[in-house]
Amino acid sequence: MKITQITFTRFIAALAIVVSHFKKDLFLYKINYLSDIFLKANVGVSYFFILSGFIMIVAYHKKEKIDYTNFYKNRFARIYPLYVAGMLLLLFTRYSGFSFYNVFLYLSGLQSWVPGDVMVLNFPGWSISVEFLFYLLFPFLYNYLYIRGNKHIWVIIILIWLGTQIFSNLYIISSAYKGPHTVSYEFIHYFPLLHLNEFLVGNLAGILFMKNFRPRNYDGMIILLFTAVLLALIFIPLNFHNGLMAVLFIPVIYLISCNNGALTKLFSWKPLEYLGEISYAVYIVHIPVLYILRKILWESLEIYKSDTVFLIYIPCLLLVSAFLYEAAEKPLRNYLKKVKIRKKPYF
Repeated sequence: MKITQITFTRFIAALAIVVSHFKKDLFLYKINYLSDIFLKANVGVSYFFILSGFIMIVAYHKKEKIDYTNFYKNRFARIYPLYVAGMLLLLFTRYSGFSFYNVFLYLSGLQSWVPGDVMVLNFPGWSISVEFLFYLLFPFLYNYLYIRGNKHIWVIIILIWLGTQIFSNLYIISSAYKGPHTVSYEFIHYFPLLHLNEFLVGNLAGILFMKNFRPRNYDGMIILLFTAVLLALIFIPLNFHNGLMAVLFIPVIYLISCNNGALTKLFSWKPLEYLGEISYAVYIVHIPVLYILRKILWESLEIYKSDTVFLIYIPCLLLVSAFLYEAAEKPLRNYLKKVKIRKKPYF
């Protein structure tokens, strides 16, 4: 089952993250309230994690059992080629950081487990490191819990989510937290186990969706929920980075997936759907592309103004992402999915 209209929302989240990583003298940060939203727009990663859990259930709900080998091969084919491409693009401007240790951490996807080294090389890759944990666990969760219809699984998941929120927000106001750019900051914001709750509540939402799918026009409710997300980012001073926004993101994902109103027609428009398709490329290469473009604009053309750089950067990022999607992501994904892995017989 493919939910076409949800694909474009990935691009919205990716673009918000792109803006949040841009220099803060950008014109968008000079607009009251809008600046508050983009300063916290890295919460888009939380949306990715929740949506990932939701989509996994939707994609595999008809299977009696997930084959581990095929699942891991397909996940590897889906994300790893561009994950590596993001690192290689960084070589053009940040080659001094390419030590054996850094390359090993990045390629193995272990960086998010090592507070202090989470931002190694292409730093958006930390979230892919977290996704590796989700992908490792999902077949076991599906085969031994979800398909058996465990009646208490929703209680366990909600308790994990609730416990993570309490711990995360208490930790930030405790003496153990030393503020931004510290090991304690990297631990509370990026450690994989503190994001597992997001994937699990996404799984739970997917299970509920498959059991209760009822197409209706939810345009009004979706707009209200999206407005609530923006207002929460502006006025509520809590840590949303570790899944707290699930209280709004899950209804948004659920209702968009059930919606048959005007928003679904808009989000299913082919150009917008395509932006959603290239959103992974947009996210994973946006920092290397920014560094390369800045080097060209600053050193060759002497263009320094952030607003001008930004207006050149976004079209360039979209073009590079579309190229990588067509020339690398799709063909490599299709090729790797066709590769057959011989299973050794057990005696």
